[in-house]
Amino acid sequence: MTPHALTVDAGVRDLRAADHLLHALAAGLDLPEDTFGCTHLVRGGHPRVAVSLALPSEPLLRIARERLGAQGYEVSPGVPDGSGRAVLYPGARALTGTLTVADLLARSAIDDVTVLGAPERPAPDTRLHTRDHVRPQWHDGRLLLAAMPAAGGTLVPFEVPEPTPCCADH
Repeated sequence: MTPHALTVDAGVRDLRAADHLLHALAAGLDLPEDTFGCTHLVRGGHPRVAVSLALPSEPLLRIARERLGAQGYEVSPGVPDGSGRAVLYPGARALTGTLTVADLLARSAIDDVTVLGAPERPAPDTRLHTRDHVRPQWHDGRLLLAAMPAAGGTLVPFEVPEPTPCCADH
């Protein structure tokens, strides 16, 4: 990731709202395709989800910081941690439908795919049903997608697009 980064803490309480915020910020700032936008869980007295933007240049960082500050956002330099959940990243828009693991890696900034409960990486020709929702996570400076086995020897991303809220049936 680039050293040209900032964090926006808008007091967002859930990942879905944070995803929408990242997309709105990227559109409003007309950010280039090589921007990384991540969510970060902030724990403590007031749990929430902050978002970070890693931009390709210092001038773009300066412009984004000024515009976001003028819009009333709380902006701080850098990222809150090194384990952000990527929502915006190069190639994210191309990860739709069903792809092979090799295609997913070739089309995006994702460095690797891991399968929950499997000791080895999936074969490059393994099919992955993206469900049009691919949220890799930064780990040790690498962007990794956690996947899980699905029907017919395929994979799906671990994170589901429409999670059931906790205690939804109560």
